[in-house]
Amino acid sequence: MPNQLDTTDGGPASANRFERRRARTRQALIAAARQILAETGETSASIQEIASRADVGFGTFYNHFETKNDLFDAAVGDALEEYGQLLDSVTEGIDDPAAVFAASVRLTLRLAASHPEITQILRLRGLPHINAATGLGPRALRDLEIGRASGRFTFADPLVALSAVGGALIGLLQLNSARDLGAEAGEQMAEMILRMLGLPADEAREIAARPLPDLP
Repeated sequence: MPNQLDTTDGGPASANRFERRRARTRQALIAAARQILAETGETSASIQEIASRADVGFGTFYNHFETKNDLFDAAVGDALEEYGQLLDSVTEGIDDPAAVFAASVRLTLRLAASHPEITQILRLRGLPHINAATGLGPRALRDLEIGRASGRFTFADPLVALSAVGGALIGLLQLNSARDLGAEAGEQMAEMILRMLGLPADEAREIAARPLPDLP
């Protein structure tokens, strides 16, 4: 019976099932917190409300998070990581860091319609996470540093540039939530960001108006 250890309680298969269930429960709590953040932007929901949305027991919460703040931080990080992965997948065929930035800015407005939960969280809670270790921040910093090393961008401090770009992007989402901006606003913002990063006006305008890659 070579597989006996894999089917008895306490064996490898049992441990794997436990870890999968644990991971699913944790993700359910994060998903519930993401929904709340997208709806209200607030973290005042009770642990009981969060657990009910996640369809888990109240006490289960503390098997995964010590505090509500820990959960909501994880929820923001989860949303921004998903957002960053999505932009990476759409722009992976673009070699020019200036074109990557322009496409990312313009796609952000499109994603506000197709992925409202993520963009709401970015708009309402993204600013404090600009310098986080995961999500959009490190990806934008990566592309900024590539652009500077290649001579495309001419800023002095990448972190200052990241703050400027991140603030502009969140500000654009904030304006879009109030006015339902069209595609032209994305092109204008992309052009302004490229000019801020050191590109000549004519080139920035041309790059910002290029056809966008398809969203998945």
